Amino acid sequence: MVRAGLSAAVLVAAAAEMADAEGIEKVTLSALARRFGVKDASLYSHVRNLRDLRVRVALLASEEMTSRIADAVAGRAGKEALVGFADAYRAYALEHPGRYAATQMRFEPEEVADSAALRRSVELTYGMLRAYGLEEPDLTDAGRLLRSTFHGFAHLELGGGFGHPREVRESWARALDALHVALENWPSRDGGEN
Repeated sequence: MVRAGLSAAVLVAAAAEMADAEGIEKVTLSALARRFGVKDASLYSHVRNLRDLRVRVALLASEEMTSRIADAVAGRAGKEALVGFADAYRAYALEHPGRYAATQMRFEPEEVADSAALRRSVELTYGMLRAYGLEEPDLTDAGRLLRSTFHGFAHLELGGGFGHPREVRESWARALDALHVALENWPSRDGGEN
């Protein structure tokens, strides 16, 4: 018998809250079952296994984060779009560390094939980068540069890795200035500038 009030959406929302409070690695089916006062087996009516639950948390987080980024870049181009995108990315990671960590999981293609949020995230990234005059394969390379910079900064900040007294926001702003300059002066594949 399915316990009244439990659904996949309810479980995923609770797992997302748990991830933010305790870390995604602490999200287990047993911990979630205890939270709802049910046996572990009760959850299998709603999620297949722990991997399925964590993927669902990641997809929820991707949806939330992509929505924020879309709002931040709407009607903007160039540096304004870059800063809006980056600030929304960083703010989400800092506000929702467990959900954000879930988005960094490696997904199997079939797990995310139906994710509109992930497709929209790529579209937003590429749209912003096209305003800098980039085309493939430079779009992919520049996207990877941005993701690694944003993720690296957020990961270090979340872990308390910036011990220098300089204000972290100032370093973030300077990093975005540098990324903007790099994107405006993207090297061509023949060794010159684009």
